[in-house]
Amino acid sequence: MNSGFFQTLVAQTETARNRMKDAPIFAACQQGQIDLATYIAFLTQAYHHVKHTVPLLMACGGKLPEKDEWLRQAISEYIQEEMGHQFWILNDIKACGGNPDAVAHNTGDGRVGSPIELMVSYLYHQIDRRNPMGFFGMVWVLEGTSVSIGGSIARQVQHVLNLPDKAMTYLQSHSELDQEHIQTFEKLMNQIHDSADQQAIIDSANRVYELYGQMLASLPLPATVEPSSPALAR
Repeated sequence: MNSGFFQTLVAQTETARNRMKDAPIFAACQQGQIDLATYIAFLTQAYHHVKHTVPLLMACGGKLPEKDEWLRQAISEYIQEEMGHQFWILNDIKACGGNPDAVAHNTGDGRVGSPIELMVSYLYHQIDRRNPMGFFGMVWVLEGTSVSIGGSIARQVQHVLNLPDKAMTYLQSHSELDQEHIQTFEKLMNQIHDSADQQAIIDSANRVYELYGQMLASLPLPATVEPSSPALAR
C-alpha cells in the first residue's frame, strides 16, 4: 500500500535532518549554555528568511503550471496566515534589548549571514528557473523542525534566559501554528504524484536542511572558562 509522497519526503530527507540537528546550538539549549546574544543572533537570521516567506509564496503561485492550479488556493491561504510575521521577530528583538532597526535595514550586527542569504537565493532560483515545487522543500524543513523541536527549544530558551512572553512571540507562535500547518502540508504533499515535482521537493529540502544547519552551527555560544584554567590561578 502506497502511504503517499509525504512519507517518502520524510524518509528521503532524514539524513540531512539529523545532520542539521548536530548543530551545537541544540545541545547548548538543553544544557542551558546560551545567552541573550545567542538568541538575538538566531532571531536576526530568522528575520532575514521569514521576511521572504510571503514573496516566495507569491512567486511560487505565479510560476505554477496550469496542472497545479489546485495548489494556488492553498498558497493564497498560507499567504494570509504568514503575512507580517517578520514584524513579530523585530518586536522580540526589541524586547530582548537588541537593535531591531539594524536587523530591518541589514546593517551592523543585524546583517544576514551567508547561509540564509544563500538559502533564500536558492529558493528564488528554484522557483524562477527550475521547478517552483521546490519551494515546498523549505516548508517541510522549517515547519517540520518547528513542530518536532520548536516548542521544547522555546521553553528552554525562555527558562534559561528568564525572558517575558513578549520576547518569545515568534518561537512560541510558530511552534503552535505549525502544528496545524504540517497536517495541511502532509495532505498537499500526498496529492503530488509527478515524479519530477517530488524530486524537486526532496532536493530542495535537503539543500535547505544543509544551509539552515550551517546557520544554526554559526550561532554564537557563550565562552566557558574551566575553574582550573591557568588564567584563574594567577
